[in-house]
Amino acid sequence: MAKMSTEELLEVFKEMTLLELSDFVKQFEETFDVTAAAPVAAAAAPAAGAAPAEEVEEQDEFDVVLEGAGDKKIQVIKVIREVISGLGLKEAKELVEETPKPILEKVDKEAAEAAKAKLEEAGASITIK
Repeated sequence: MAKMSTEELLEVFKEMTLLELSDFVKQFEETFDVTAAAPVAAAAAPAAGAAPAEEVEEQDEFDVVLEGAGDKKIQVIKVIREVISGLGLKEAKELVEETPKPILEKVDKEAAEAAKAKLEEAGASITIK
């Protein structure tokens, strides 16, 4: 087989379907005893001499935790009722008074950031975990 340039290889890959490319990657990993994830793990590895780090998964579920209501407790209660649909006034007030308290659990990053922005604008202290 004639040696192909990087550009020629990229052109071949561009013509492949995702399934074909996935099969190619599997065969490549088996043939050369490597994994496609190795460069990413190496980039996240600690400095030389440190203990090896466990593989870090990207977090896709977040918890929004109310740390405190601040000076504008009534505004925070109103925003909590907006953020958590179907929550009554009494329940929202209890949430605000029992800090720190999770407001939203296992939500995507966008929803967590949006809730945090609204609540901080109302004067609350929020953390996302």
